[in-house]
Amino acid sequence: MRDFLQRLYRFEPGELTYLIPLCLILLCNSFAMQLSDVVAVSGILSEGGSNTILIVWAIDMVLILMMTSLQALIVDRVNRLALIRWMLLGLAAMYVILRLMFLLQGSHWVNYAFLFILADQQWLLFPLFFWVLANDLFNPSAARRLFPLIAGIGFVGQILGLIFAAWAPGMFNRWGISIEEILTLNVTIYIVAFLTTYIGLHREKLRKIRQKPETVKETLAEGWDFVREVPSFRYLTMGILAMSISLTIIEFRFLTVTQQIYSDAASYQRFYSFYQLGMTVAALAIQTFLTAFVINRIGLKNVFLIMPTAMVAGAAWMLALPYGVVSNIGGMVLPKLTKITIDESGQKSFQALVPEERRGRVSIFIDSYLDAVGTIIGCIVTGLVIYAGVILSFALDFYIYLGVALAAALFALWAISRMRITYDSSLLNWRLKRRSRRGMTSVLNKLDL
Repeated sequence: MRDFLQRLYRFEPGELTYLIPLCLILLCNSFAMQLSDVVAVSGILSEGGSNTILIVWAIDMVLILMMTSLQALIVDRVNRLALIRWMLLGLAAMYVILRLMFLLQGSHWVNYAFLFILADQQWLLFPLFFWVLANDLFNPSAARRLFPLIAGIGFVGQILGLIFAAWAPGMFNRWGISIEEILTLNVTIYIVAFLTTYIGLHREKLRKIRQKPETVKETLAEGWDFVREVPSFRYLTMGILAMSISLTIIEFRFLTVTQQIYSDAASYQRFYSFYQLGMTVAALAIQTFLTAFVINRIGLKNVFLIMPTAMVAGAAWMLALPYGVVSNIGGMVLPKLTKITIDESGQKSFQALVPEERRGRVSIFIDSYLDAVGTIIGCIVTGLVIYAGVILSFALDFYIYLGVALAAALFALWAISRMRITYDSSLLNWRLKRRSRRGMTSVLNKLDL
């Protein structure tokens, strides 16, 4: 096995010294983060019901907006190794606090909501800090060889976390251990990861890189000006916002129906673990064998039609068979799987058209702000429909919010169609031109994307 890996990744002297600790840290975080997410969602639904997830999502997205605004200010002003160490130690401390909150017998719904928000903030912040640190430890040539291996280890951690989450309820029940002891396990995991940074990673080996920090005002202004003045990005932005609204509503309906079937926390945790595991494995297979082929075969501007089409089909499927288990799971899987595979890869390829000096700000605006705002809008709309249904004693309120999801998906389909029409002409926009070019090279060279 060692010889095979050596031939595949061509390890150079000294690289394993930093590769192994990085892989272990990412493995620990991926395992704990995935485990926390499954336990949190199961706990929220069993303790508070599906309607309460709308409140948690909205609060979570507001915090993501705040953290996204602060992350650029933090990452370039603090030593990256110290940042990772403090984050790992902070996560261990947060899980200790959460375990104490459960021991105090307070509102378990609040505790699970706190756990969900903590795990979701990890999804946002940890990869940013981790990969910046990894870039500081390896040169670009080594990064191209070794980062796929490190990312693969992270994927293994997610799968192990999901398998453990599915296995834990039955095992803990037989041993007479409460499911909240998973938090104690997470504390141990993050302490191990923290100690790994001291044993395997050293400050003096970091490459000294200084970047100009981007303020919140600069990020928002540049992102907004860019999408406003480049027609294809403007329509793409409209489509992404609409799809985020639609997907939020679709996911809420999926959780509502499945929670009615798996009503207790243990059974729902098993179901949700296997659902996430299936999604993860399917996503890996699609990303590995299908995504690049589809993008190259139909062209970048046509790839963006797949996501809204899948979303229209998913929302329509749920509307046609609102009580069906297959229709609700299928209606969720179809757009979700498309989003995390083909659509995200297409968006990253499309954002490569943006000049380097603007790409970071535009990427943050599109990837973080739009998704968060769309989710908040979806939560508010769904919550208002449910509240009106309760006031008016209207039990079929799901037809209304699923109708909103379908309308938003259709609007996204129209916006992406308009994006395709303006795609070629947008490549001539001055905002897509690099500040320095060799010879007469033009942005039209990017048409093969």
